[in-house]
Amino acid sequence: MKKNKLTLKGVADIIGVSTATISNAFNRPDQLSAKKREEILKKCEKIGYHGPNKAAQILRKGESGIVALILADNIEYMVSDPVASTFIKGVSRVLQKQNKHLLLFSGNEGSIRDVSDFVDGFICYGAPQNTALAQELKSAVKPVVTVDFDIEGLPSVNIDNEQAAFDIASKALGYDERVAILGLKLIDSPTTCRIYDSPLFGAESSIAQRRLQGYLKAIEQTGNHITNDWIWHIPESQSAYARQAASEVLNCEPRPTTILCMSDIIALELLQCAMAKGIEVPASLKITGFDGIDEAARTRPNLSTVCQSSIAKGELAATKLLENASENTVMSYDIISGETV
Repeated sequence: MKKNKLTLKGVADIIGVSTATISNAFNRPDQLSAKKREEILKKCEKIGYHGPNKAAQILRKGESGIVALILADNIEYMVSDPVASTFIKGVSRVLQKQNKHLLLFSGNEGSIRDVSDFVDGFICYGAPQNTALAQELKSAVKPVVTVDFDIEGLPSVNIDNEQAAFDIASKALGYDERVAILGLKLIDSPTTCRIYDSPLFGAESSIAQRRLQGYLKAIEQTGNHITNDWIWHIPESQSAYARQAASEVLNCEPRPTTILCMSDIIALELLQCAMAKGIEVPASLKITGFDGIDEAARTRPNLSTVCQSSIAKGELAATKLLENASENTVMSYDIISGETV
């Protein structure tokens, strides 16, 4: 049996008060005595009315109190990643203080149009898998802040990934090294593999490509050399994919003396595999990571890595959005010496 939808006027007629009184009970409680408000809310609950239509309120007021966070990849993968989950925590912390709500949106969805009318703005964390979303964001009426990539004309939050990669690689590399790189999302492939002559994926916007350029620059400036068959593509920063790459690179003959990893998760998996094989780190093998996750400091030996504050990055991105800021910000990072180089 279909229920008739209750309207504000209909509820007011049933209860015997004005529509303004009903509206005040739900939206402006300071306009009524506590006793009067409680009485009205109980009567509304009894007839099955739970307040004015939220969608209509959003359209009327022009704001919802909801911020959409567009994640570069699917939500399941992103929330399980320690770097992304820490970033989300930073965003949430700022929004909660301002009584705002967070909507997670996958970067492989078809369009932002389904949610654009119901959010107050967008934070885009990483270049979305569906590149069409970046074009939609560029022309969006609502405020937009990008993180770890840039859209012309929009405010952004980044670190200098290329310089950070150069710095950590330069710290690790000596003369006449055999160097390998365990990269992240370098080519368009769902499996762990060497890149060989495959075209690089997202060369203009990807942080992985910026890190790769930093590594290659450091390798060249320290008088070393690397070919594409010593560069691995790992499709996701997850242990299973990293373990396969670690096994392959450690079984190479001759084995690398330095391995540069594009995430701490990859580096930690490599470190475990090396220690299981009895390879001494750093005496026989030097390993670098990137991100500075908590586990990198807890492991033994401590991982040598780039530390970026993902929680501060999330807080800054949310603050920029709420303040409608227009400038780009490049955040600082730290090189953690660790014990693996």
